Amino acid sequence: MSTPPASDYMGFVGVTTGSSSIMKVFPLWADILGLPTRTLIGHDLPMDAAPEQYRALVEQIRDDPHHRGALVTTHKMNVFAAASELFDELDPFAISCSEISSIAKRGDKLSGRAKDPITVDLALNDFLPADYFTTTGAEVIILGAGGSGTALSWALAERDDAPQKVTVTARSDDKLDHLREVHRQHGTRDGLIEYVRTDSVEDAAALVAAAPRGSLIVNATGLGKDRPGSPLPDDVVFPEGAYVWEFNYRGTLEFLHQARGQEQSQNLHVVDGWRYFIHGWSQVVADVFELELTADIVEQLAEAAEGVR
Repeated sequence: MSTPPASDYMGFVGVTTGSSSIMKVFPLWADILGLPTRTLIGHDLPMDAAPEQYRALVEQIRDDPHHRGALVTTHKMNVFAAASELFDELDPFAISCSEISSIAKRGDKLSGRAKDPITVDLALNDFLPADYFTTTGAEVIILGAGGSGTALSWALAERDDAPQKVTVTARSDDKLDHLREVHRQHGTRDGLIEYVRTDSVEDAAALVAAAPRGSLIVNATGLGKDRPGSPLPDDVVFPEGAYVWEFNYRGTLEFLHQARGQEQSQNLHVVDGWRYFIHGWSQVVADVFELELTADIVEQLAEAAEGVR
């Protein structure tokens, strides 16, 4: 556990937080937003951390008067599973999606929120036309049914311009069963989501290759950031004209490189995770410090971050 400083700070719960651009970006944002601290402390936990480790970290955040709150990345579903009862308040997204991505304090109450359904929608709207699915008939394949994949499937179901079909993959039935339950509780229309177990990268590649022209293909697995690799083999064939979205912006980024390799031949629109990073962090910072963000302020933050990318 990291040693807390003697003045106010914000936390970042992840796996390799020290290599994230936010460590350089946060002080710049603090100046723009007038935050009471420019200090961001990383809380690194292994991907297979024990429930006791999550509980201890949440208790540290709760009990340290200088700790203002934290953003949670890779561990957001595990934090909910291990420590949700330590929170005084959980928002509907956190309860429905069984994840916590933002930890904040409201007086003496500890608040947990799931910001991903909002931030992933903001990032999606930055590059995809509002009427895209209606006008093209394109479908969506989300590789990964963890927190980010769940959030994107939720956001797509809520769009006025919802696709006709969203396929979500996972390597385990448990992840898919959890996602089914999330959508059942949410009231997602029958037939929109197809839940597919992929036991190999070749299984995933077959789904991608069969997707209609212009489909949205998303890496929501964490592969290429938290650990090397891609959910697809190198000989995968992306659909002609597809939007290929890599949720990550740092790491080995094998999925992104696979898409870049076919950018010209398949006329792909390749998008990395930078804007998702901007929206994800700005939404949580606003939650922790109780700020209202406008589109103009977000663009100021994005411009400041671009200089250290």
